[in-house]
Amino acid sequence: MKILRKIVVCSLCFWLLWGCSGDHEPINLISVQVERVVSGQTLEVMFEGKLTRARIVGIVLPKSLDTSAKAAAKTKLIELVGNTTVQLELETENRDPYNRLLTHVWHNNDLVSEELLKEGYVMANTKYPNKYSQELFYAQEYARILGYGIWDNE
Repeated sequence: MKILRKIVVCSLCFWLLWGCSGDHEPINLISVQVERVVSGQTLEVMFEGKLTRARIVGIVLPKSLDTSAKAAAKTKLIELVGNTTVQLELETENRDPYNRLLTHVWHNNDLVSEELLKEGYVMANTKYPNKYSQELFYAQEYARILGYGIWDNE
């Protein structure tokens, strides 16, 4: 019965993840060069001729995560976007208290935050809603149900 429940829930997650994709099309994309991955949620990019930090909106690395989980998130982000050109979609013109751009990051037509969530490297930040909140929450639930990454109970 437990396996049947997992199959049904996973099927629902797959449908929600891929059925909802395309609901939001990225607009006003800005191409930038990734200079360095600072953490699993922060990049240094060349923006308007200056080295600028960009905070990926919609994800969070909770303080409660151990060091190895945080390192794994950073490593995965390096694998996805390290030293490449990405497209930024600014969530707002404002910056966070650390003067970072608040942005969605796109690479090869994929929303990077969604990729990190689907594989269980980070958690969805439900405290601050954003344009892709629903898709990001579904991606997190997919990883949680399948026990990927930080959701692995073993």
